[in-house]
Amino acid sequence: MNPKQNRSFFVWIKISALLSAILLSGCAHTSEPVSKTGFYLDTVVTITLYDTGSRTSYDSCMQNIEACFSLIRKYEHMFSATLEDSDIWNINHSGGKSVTVSDDTVSLLKAALSYSELTDGRVDLTVLPLSELWDFGSEGNSHIPDETAIREALEHIDYHAVRLEGNVVTLTDSYAAIDLGFIAKGYIADRLKDYLLSQGVESACISLGGNLITIGNKPDGQPYRIGIQKPFAPEGETITAIDVTDYSVVSSGIYERYFYEDDILYHHLLDTQTGYPADNNIAGVTILAPTSTEADALSTTCYFLGLDEGMKLIESLDNMEALFITKDGALHRTSGFPQSP
Repeated sequence: MNPKQNRSFFVWIKISALLSAILLSGCAHTSEPVSKTGFYLDTVVTITLYDTGSRTSYDSCMQNIEACFSLIRKYEHMFSATLEDSDIWNINHSGGKSVTVSDDTVSLLKAALSYSELTDGRVDLTVLPLSELWDFGSEGNSHIPDETAIREALEHIDYHAVRLEGNVVTLTDSYAAIDLGFIAKGYIADRLKDYLLSQGVESACISLGGNLITIGNKPDGQPYRIGIQKPFAPEGETITAIDVTDYSVVSSGIYERYFYEDDILYHHLLDTQTGYPADNNIAGVTILAPTSTEADALSTTCYFLGLDEGMKLIESLDNMEALFITKDGALHRTSGFPQSP
């Protein structure tokens, strides 16, 4: 489906909104959807299966869901920068030596490099030396790093240091380090959708934190009704609502991970030129795309590009739409992003 041709698709961001939406109908032989939630990839993951046909039982739904969680664990142990002996951990701790990795890791690294090149390093997969200093992943421990440490980290952020030769990865700067946080959840969500489709699933929602991807419509043929989170508002308070069918939606924003110091907000979207949180007028970006990999990477990419350049990029791409929320709360839609019904 091309969003510029058909406006009857849509998305949703917050898990709470998803959980309320999925209470409408369920797998065969059940009165409600079959769903499971867990904590993986440093976020809350929810997988929900709807009615997939008369042959589908509760047990088979749960088997498919459990298989998805097994796949999540598999990919987390490839792509995590913090889990010891993952492909990315091994690359980052190789001291510049070559490391052989899986086909999936190669595919993801190639995609991440393409967005690094697209933005001339504003999105850079070697940002880890800087993001580790800010430590936004540790609640209560985030702080403004020492200026000298920031300058030293910036010297080792350069996507050109990642060399791919088949399945062999080499960091030409031994102090560089890879972080795939801006794209990995999207890639994993796509692989989960591929698996569910292979099992005959016709209606489902996959939520990996702020990454949502849907399969088909609801069992009654209606699209999923999704609310998009209002920046800095209580969880579940939406700024607009749309419908989505067989599409992915991902949001990035300064309201996701941040702290205040001396009444100044510091957020996790770090400028690879200054070493500090990027300073622009964007509070959040939501991307609609056929795949979650694209939506995930483009939500971060468009944040760093800013309103004008980001809108121009999305309008140049087929089957992509975007909603930019500026700090004053104004909504800026690309030409095919649906208006709230």
